[in-house]
Amino acid sequence: MNNTSIYKASDDGYISVVEGIKRKTLVFGEKTLLTEFRLAAGKKLPLHRHSHEQTGYLVSGRMIFSIDGVKHTIMPGDSWAILGNVEHSAEIIEDSIAIEVFSPVREDFL
Repeated sequence: MNNTSIYKASDDGYISVVEGIKRKTLVFGEKTLLTEFRLAAGKKLPLHRHSHEQTGYLVSGRMIFSIDGVKHTIMPGDSWAILGNVEHSAEIIEDSIAIEVFSPVREDFL
């Protein structure tokens, strides 16, 4: 890897996570990975957990997160941090765009 990575915006390269939810790895370094999620209204990201810490920011839309059994309504401009190995899911209320950082780098997102 070079000392610098630059990502130029593009509509290419999105991967379907589940129906109506897709992700795209934007850029990554040695310790963090930046991902954009596009989420369709009415869809659900199933309950899951992973070893990676994730922090995020909702660019647009509205979602309800369930994090460790507690529900949180997320609106544009809201942000979150979910520690590794904590169960979480999301219900997409409106078409949404979220940006998330994972640490350490998620090899499965490369």
